[in-house]
Amino acid sequence: MYEIRLKRLPHSEGLPLPRRMSELAAGFDLYAAVPQDAPVVLQPGDRALIPTGLAMAMPAGLEAQVRPRSGLALKYGITALNSPGTIDADYRGEVQVLLINHGREPFAIERGERIAQIVFQWLPAVRLTEAEELEATDRGAGGFGHTGTK
Repeated sequence: MYEIRLKRLPHSEGLPLPRRMSELAAGFDLYAAVPQDAPVVLQPGDRALIPTGLAMAMPAGLEAQVRPRSGLALKYGITALNSPGTIDADYRGEVQVLLINHGREPFAIERGERIAQIVFQWLPAVRLTEAEELEATDRGAGGFGHTGTK
């Protein structure tokens, strides 16, 4: 088991720490640390960086991925714009979530609302090397729908 250390920033007081909502959930829900009296209203097409009020320290070799919550996406068209957003093990700033409203109605993000989830991944040891040629495959350079649209 890996230990992730969380630091509460002053504006997260009273909010829960990230948690899994079921025993086998992969992600820990993140909560909006916006002011109680100032929800962030996303108009259709708008985006905003939403604070969580947390900073963290992870062991080397881990990364955290910030991902959308499927319920917000389905019901309201709210999603994380740079999904998944990567948090590197050496980052010590506040975890924030870049949300966008792809829906048709304004959406208010209230304090304490579950806005995204964070999933931790182990990174394999990788070495990149330059090559003059690459071995051929049946697929070759085919991409972006080369096998059909449906």
